[in-house]
Amino acid sequence: QVQLVESGGGSVQAGGSLRLSCAASVSTFSRNAMGWYRQAPGMKREAVATITSAGYEEYVDAVKGRFTISRDNAANMMYLQMNNLKPEDTAVYYCNAHPLYLYDWGQGTQVTVSS
Repeated sequence: QVQLVESGGGSVQAGGSLRLSCAASVSTFSRNAMGWYRQAPGMKREAVATITSAGYEEYVDAVKGRFTISRDNAANMMYLQMNNLKPEDTAVYYCNAHPLYLYDWGQGTQVTVSS
């Protein structure tokens, strides 16, 4: 069954913004830390932002100050607001639990940033 569905990606110019959404159809969503991951062509999948069940956020240095992760436990939703996008942010973005990938990976959502 589909557990995670990512949406909101697209093509933008450098400096633009996008808001990604993650819809989770799992009963344990609110109890687990979650993360946004990205995978660029030829690169390993990496976590860029994480959030605990209580809302504590962490970011990798590359996105600090530009990305904001949030979650709505009542709605089983997670979001990633991405501002001041850079070409190096181009990747497929996924959501999953963190640090353990507890759920089946979704299809991801493509983000393409042109210079």
